[in-house]
Amino acid sequence: MPTTDAADAADGADDAHGVRHRGVLVVIPAYNEQDCIGAVVDDVRTAGFACLVVDDGSRDETAAIATARGAAVARLPINLGVGGALRTGFRYAVDHGYDTVVQVDADGQHVADHIRHLLEALDEQGLDGQGLDMVVGSRFAGDSGYRMPYVRRLCVRLLSFVIRRSGRARITDPTSGFRAIRSPLLAAFAADFPAHYLGDTFEAVLVAARRGYRLGEIPVEMRERQGGRPSADLYALVQAMLRACTVLLTGTTFDVPVRPAAASAA
Repeated sequence: MPTTDAADAADGADDAHGVRHRGVLVVIPAYNEQDCIGAVVDDVRTAGFACLVVDDGSRDETAAIATARGAAVARLPINLGVGGALRTGFRYAVDHGYDTVVQVDADGQHVADHIRHLLEALDEQGLDGQGLDMVVGSRFAGDSGYRMPYVRRLCVRLLSFVIRRSGRARITDPTSGFRAIRSPLLAAFAADFPAHYLGDTFEAVLVAARRGYRLGEIPVEMRERQGGRPSADLYALVQAMLRACTVLLTGTTFDVPVRPAAASAA
């Protein structure tokens, strides 16, 4: 079971630091990110958002630094991977009455000022008067000019193709960890969410699309990692590509309920 530091005092701390976006929780999964986590928490809180850092079994000072900067911190006793850490954050959000979560990476790549753009995109209504359930911050939408090594970019395009082919959704950056999610999809992810590499990004998008949830994306700026070392390498990415092909042929490793509006319309 995860332990949570400062959770009981989180609401009071949020009031003291000027949280302006009620109902929204920024969840930051972190593994050995002591070099970056302090600045990330500062940016999120300065932008006016409540913040939960999920320390995924770190062996460094990640949890202590995040707590000192005023974040609520859920500490996992072992490393579960990003997906396991995110599910912990989703469950925390649902249990504490939040209806929207914004995922932010702990390495400083995501710009906190863009969080509000994700939230604004969630509320954009379609012809049926409904907003979106998930909005992905994309490095490749628009004219961002973001550069990625050729092999990685090729893999991302393959994942996008799988989502377009099998989920009938157009997401140009399915591996982005910068996204906004709200209920009922948030509640569904809190109940079941994959822990393996890219399951939390690509596979989650694919499953949500297949089940009728409304997805969108906006162009965002992403910076270089601000310190530390990435937890996944090219070998892990190639493994994920093989899994993506398997998913296309045989199905996903987890599932969520059909979106309520989609179920009633069926």
